Amino acid sequence: MDFLITAFNTILYRPLFNALVLLYEYLPGKDFGAAIIVLTALIRILLFPFGRKALKSQKALSELQPKVKEIQEKFKDDKEKQTKEIMELYKREKINPFSGCLPLLIQFPILIALYRVFWRGLQKEQLVFLYGFVSAPEIINSMFFGLIDLSQPNIVLAILAGVFQFIQTKMLTPKTKKNSAGGAGFSDAMQKQMQYLFPILTVIILLRLPSALGLYWLATTLFTIAQQYFLFKRKPIQT
Repeated sequence: MDFLITAFNTILYRPLFNALVLLYEYLPGKDFGAAIIVLTALIRILLFPFGRKALKSQKALSELQPKVKEIQEKFKDDKEKQTKEIMELYKREKINPFSGCLPLLIQFPILIALYRVFWRGLQKEQLVFLYGFVSAPEIINSMFFGLIDLSQPNIVLAILAGVFQFIQTKMLTPKTKKNSAGGAGFSDAMQKQMQYLFPILTVIILLRLPSALGLYWLATTLFTIAQQYFLFKRKPIQT
């Protein structure tokens, strides 16, 4: 366990903490919120290859849903055959249904590290984690543009994060047709519920955490929306 904690601090916590302090010290105005936004942009650039592949996979999976539903309807009484045909469909379309999970798995430990940075990084005792070439600031002002204390929860940032997460999810969801009975299928109904559930959970969680994490989540979502726009609106998907 000690090895894992040491590895986590060495690989994630210290680099992120030092990067945040450097950005805070050298960005004009020494605004903590601006430092978080720039750090978010740097993380998104670093993870861009993974994110690009995952977004394309998610979009392709969404657009393939009509064919998946046809198979489910055709083999509704033979679950084994149904699963085999769906996997064959993915194979023909050269789509890995699990590839979209990789960026989430990568981002999760980063999110934990950032939680520690935003939760404890403002405390003076954490300055021992600074590298030798990084000057320790006398004080870190946690205000964002002088309006929001990022060391405390903030309802506005939490709600904005939830709203834009809904928009980002909606962009990846294709329009669905009603079935022969005149209503949406069960899977469509579940998918629609999840579109609302995750943003609501995001708001609830962020209401309990320092709003610095909410600002990071909001900035990440906005960067993802921009990435989706340029990937899917300006040119066709290439898989």
